[in-house]
Amino acid sequence: MAKKQEVNRWIGESKAWMEKRNERNKMRGGLWQLGQSITRRLAQGDKKAVARRCFATDSDLKKTVLYDFHVAHGGKMVPFAGWSMPIQYKDSIMDSTLNCRQNGSLFDVAHMCGLSLKGKDAVSFLEKLVIADVAALAPGTGTLTVFTNEKGGAIDDSVITKVTDHHIYLVVNAGCRDKDLAHIEEHMKAFKAKGGDVSWHIHDERTLLALQGPLAAPVLQHLTKDDLSKLYFGEFRVLDINGSQCFLTRTGYTGEDGFEISVPSEHGVDLAKAILEKSEGKIRLTGLGARDSLRLEAGLCLYGNDMEQHITPIEAGLTWAIGKRRRAEGGFLGADVILKQLADGPSIRRVGFISSGPPARSHSEIQDEGGNNIGEVTSGGFSPCLKKNIAMGYVKSGLHKAGTKVKIIIRGKANEGVVTKMPFVPTKYYKPT
Repeated sequence: MAKKQEVNRWIGESKAWMEKRNERNKMRGGLWQLGQSITRRLAQGDKKAVARRCFATDSDLKKTVLYDFHVAHGGKMVPFAGWSMPIQYKDSIMDSTLNCRQNGSLFDVAHMCGLSLKGKDAVSFLEKLVIADVAALAPGTGTLTVFTNEKGGAIDDSVITKVTDHHIYLVVNAGCRDKDLAHIEEHMKAFKAKGGDVSWHIHDERTLLALQGPLAAPVLQHLTKDDLSKLYFGEFRVLDINGSQCFLTRTGYTGEDGFEISVPSEHGVDLAKAILEKSEGKIRLTGLGARDSLRLEAGLCLYGNDMEQHITPIEAGLTWAIGKRRRAEGGFLGADVILKQLADGPSIRRVGFISSGPPARSHSEIQDEGGNNIGEVTSGGFSPCLKKNIAMGYVKSGLHKAGTKVKIIIRGKANEGVVTKMPFVPTKYYKPT
């Protein structure tokens, strides 16, 4: 009972803190989807689910190896997916977002789960669970993919890399870790029982940093002898960075050029310090709040909002992630549903919006000009870069084309909106010219 009272007290204080912060920044809560996600669950009144999925008492929260480093640098720590994570630092979320696009940001993403699959059948095993053509990947390259269920819905999205023909490295979302690992383990046991050669290792001995923005490459180049100009978007290397053997992937969640760096945990703080020092103050520690506004501007999905168990990759606009061979052969969970949608078209589609009035919230109703319900917003906020409201959501097929006028219902009032192509802010991925 005492623990329940403590959770209720914490929820109330957290809600008041978020409302105060929102009012002070005049963002009306639309800037960071994380805040929307938390307040949405609070508004639904499911405090047990909130406590289980988003909140916990301090003693229950896991801490990354950079926790003390965050606190020392003014990080405002909040519970997220069972971890104590920085939502922002001393600068505002808007300033952090702009600085990432102008200079660079360093994110602690160690709450996410990195793992390796190894064995001569690692590729064929993984292809039973994801939509990607893993076999077609060249060693040292990767792609975004989706773990699907039997109904074709998304269990999680993940960036996977074929290190070698017998080694796959992947990273799954923090909030999906337990279900993802259980799902993989269940299918691995059945696969191995039939003679398949595959094993796994969860990289809990490593921490994960994301370095993003135009200064990411020149700053990181100071810390490694390897030529980063030869490492392109989606590629992977094992190399020495600041004296530690790291897994380096040229990827990210902001739309900017950048890297995700898996480093032995005992060297995580030293690497973070070195990156900040080499940038001479231009690259800043950045929290989950700006990370969310950056990914929304880039038109990237947030699992749990824009992708869920009942949403297929086709509906989510990720048809491109299904390789040509996989479209012909299937062979992954839910393939019958997904391939039928490929042939006939989905009934709903994920689209972007520009809107007037207050920023759209997750679950805001979308109507056509006649006032008929045509869908729902899944993410929305104020774009620091565009200085206007942006959102994404799902609408009925046929009403998904850019330029289609809609109305978005916010607090009972209809606001003008228009379907817009994504990304909202052009991406700057480092690709061969």
